[in-house]
Amino acid sequence: MQDRPTIDELLEAVAGYLRDDVMANTQGRTNFHGRVAMNAIEMIRREIATQEEHLGREWDSLDHVLGIQPMPPHLSEVREALTARNRELSERIRAGDADSGDFRKVVMNHLWWTVRDKLLVSNPALAAEGHVTH
Repeated sequence: MQDRPTIDELLEAVAGYLRDDVMANTQGRTNFHGRVAMNAIEMIRREIATQEEHLGREWDSLDHVLGIQPMPPHLSEVREALTARNRELSERIRAGDADSGDFRKVVMNHLWWTVRDKLLVSNPALAAEGHVTH
């Protein structure tokens, strides 16, 4: 892709069109679908803007929970490895390892921060309202 417009600038332009033209001049089903599309684009913008930070934080947190592993160099590999590490954590939770004790505290802390980061992408207004407290 070229330097300009950036991915974020393109997404911002589409979201602005949906917000300022489609939603402002329609009603009913078209207005609703315009709002859904605009919200999806805004969520994608937030995901792109924060993905490195959030994935790195999740990786570091899983290091505290499951043990240290080197993080892969490429984004697609990081996502695959996080899926595998979360599968391992899920298996340990299902096995009862997090039912009590210090491991439970570490897991709960990890889950709280991971869910918070996901909420900042999917619904930042809810996260800002203070409904998510640690």
